[in-house]
Amino acid sequence: MSLIQPTSSPEAHRRNGRIALYCIAVLVLMTAAGFAAVPMYRIFCQRTGFGGTVSRAASGPVGAALAQKLTVTFDTNVRGLPWSFTPDQGAQSLNIGSTGLAFFTVTNRSDRPETGHAVYNVTPEQAGAYFHKLQCFCFTDQTIAPHTTMRFPVVYFVDRQFASDPDTKGYSDVTLSYTFFPAVQSATNAAKG
Repeated sequence: MSLIQPTSSPEAHRRNGRIALYCIAVLVLMTAAGFAAVPMYRIFCQRTGFGGTVSRAASGPVGAALAQKLTVTFDTNVRGLPWSFTPDQGAQSLNIGSTGLAFFTVTNRSDRPETGHAVYNVTPEQAGAYFHKLQCFCFTDQTIAPHTTMRFPVVYFVDRQFASDPDTKGYSDVTLSYTFFPAVQSATNAAKG
């Protein structure tokens, strides 16, 4: 029985080297795309209102408010934190194109400081493109001392185009929902401590 030895030429080595480099390049690009996907998706949702994502506004509404009223209902939730979180008002009625101000109360019921981050969305999803926040506790992490209650404002408006968009003009109610989760920095610092 004879063993056949594969022949290896310099050309075969170069070809195999190029294929290996292509594979490594594809692997690096796929990994980078995986890490970039979440922030890119978040930016896309905030710019377009996709999935009920609300955008952060740099300035208030443009033009006079419409006579058409909209009821904004507030929903609050907490996941993974020893907090109670409630809206000070269940709902508000405001003219489309005018600025609204809502307050939320958060209490840390634990014996240590806790840091949370609020995520938010709007339903129906089509309203997300027109719902803008000027000031919100959800823009940054919130640290609350033990057995402390804090009150947070949200300044918002619904763009006047909401009333003329065929996908939203029939709506008279919108729900703004917040959920507080433990902040990522808090979990990292706890692991170091």
